[in-house]
Amino acid sequence: MININGTLFSKTDAFIKVENRGLQYGDAVFETMRVSGGKIFFWEDHYFRLMASLRILRMEIPMNFTMEFLEEEVMKTVNVSAQRNQSYRVKILVSRKPGGKYTPIDNDVEYCITSESIDSSFYTINDSFYNVELFKDHFISSGLLSTIKTNTKIINVLGSIFAKENEFNNCLLLNEKKQVVEAINGNIFLVKGSLIITPPLEDGCIKGILRKQIISICTQLPEYTIEETSVSSFDLLKADELFITNVIVGIQPVTKYRRKEFSITVAKELLQKLNAKARIS
Repeated sequence: MININGTLFSKTDAFIKVENRGLQYGDAVFETMRVSGGKIFFWEDHYFRLMASLRILRMEIPMNFTMEFLEEEVMKTVNVSAQRNQSYRVKILVSRKPGGKYTPIDNDVEYCITSESIDSSFYTINDSFYNVELFKDHFISSGLLSTIKTNTKIINVLGSIFAKENEFNNCLLLNEKKQVVEAINGNIFLVKGSLIITPPLEDGCIKGILRKQIISICTQLPEYTIEETSVSSFDLLKADELFITNVIVGIQPVTKYRRKEFSITVAKELLQKLNAKARIS
């Protein structure tokens, strides 16, 4: 089922107007979440990131857009087709209401919630071969707008096509300074001995929910040091491990970049702690 402004539709009956500003101008933001066991993983973080994104894009936040209201709307959408122990990938898309050209008539919003089932109730490690390459055709602009999840993701689309055509599992995206920012579908972390590194938000990476959780976990582990610092392509070749994080997959270890092969020891350790944290979020 699809939830459009509080009304549920089947996928065959749901529609949006051609004038939708998300469609016409990319004037929309979204949150992708994991729902399992009747709860939204890290819901508070998702909610406040969404509210911050709406403010950055100068959208008017409705009075009823409380944490409780949106959580109820998500669960209403999922529960229509929910099966016992089923997990879901849920997406909330918020766009400015139709009207105007580049300059909107007003800043009021509308929303759409979609869901699809996923296999596992909690995060698991995929330790199979996973090969990545740099995507150099286009660059992410460092700065605030690149850190929020808007629906203007053409670089990610083109990077995905490049990866598919060249038989890579994923691509790493660069900013205009040629710094490695993130993967197509998540944030990246490098492990060098006891040091764990992830690119800073200032370089243009998404302000990921799982990124925040992994940083928090690492700060509580005395055997590791976590740093937010710029990453070069040369740094990739010096790393012991490289992994990608997002709220759907959790932690995806990278096993190969060019001639460099990586271990997955730290990724496995962090995944256990991430699952424990997800249970109480």
